[in-house]
Amino acid sequence: MMLISKGHFRRSTALLIVAASAAAAGTAQAQTPAQTQAQAQSQNQDHIVLGVGVAATPAYQGSDETRIIPIPAIDIREGWLFANLRNGVGVIPISTEHFEIGASAVFVQGYRGKDVPDGIDRLSDGVGARLFTNIRAGGFVATLGAVKIVSGGTKGTVADASISYPINISSRFTLTPTVGTTWADRKYNDRYFGVTPTESLASGLPEFGMGGGFKDVSGMLTASYRLTDRITLSATGGVTSMIGDAADSPLVEKKTQPSGIFTLTYRL
Repeated sequence: MMLISKGHFRRSTALLIVAASAAAAGTAQAQTPAQTQAQAQSQNQDHIVLGVGVAATPAYQGSDETRIIPIPAIDIREGWLFANLRNGVGVIPISTEHFEIGASAVFVQGYRGKDVPDGIDRLSDGVGARLFTNIRAGGFVATLGAVKIVSGGTKGTVADASISYPINISSRFTLTPTVGTTWADRKYNDRYFGVTPTESLASGLPEFGMGGGFKDVSGMLTASYRLTDRITLSATGGVTSMIGDAADSPLVEKKTQPSGIFTLTYRL
């Protein structure tokens, strides 16, 4: 998601994925939980949740095309150690009833050259170092996180914030609305949304550069149904809208993009 390479952390997809896996785990991840407050308080318990799913996601942020891709659904916690598709692989050394702080390594997904306009170079994948905190209060679950991209196309830093409110419809069925936003620094935004002089000549698009700032807002809804005590079916749908200077990039073909995910998971 070349004279200047570009890198893209597909936030909306990551949020959708963790929504389903967190719901299946019966744990309250701050990004997009699908649990009650009582379940949130039990999130420190060790667990292993594995599953499969399918996601419908934009080919890149701002694309008017949708990709349908198979995905794994993973949520593992063993003491301080954890692994999931939102926060990657890392540790949570501070964890209480109402908040936790963690650090991890995350995969930073790029995009293919064939997904962007002709003449625009591909984004190389990379790795980022993530710090995050999850806060639980009054039934709400909030998260603040930041990723420093250390390899790949964009480098730079991306920060995210979201808040969710799980609603128990029944003992087996939960709905969780979530809203969130993402900020990125100049390096990330310029390399991802920018169009260099060489790319402008090759693509016919105008040159474009930008500084740091908020780049999108998102809203989504997760529906989670426990078929058994161990098997959970989850579906998440949402939209992400580009804002600020990012919305004016020549690479942005569609400012508001829908996405969705469907998963089936098993808790060991």
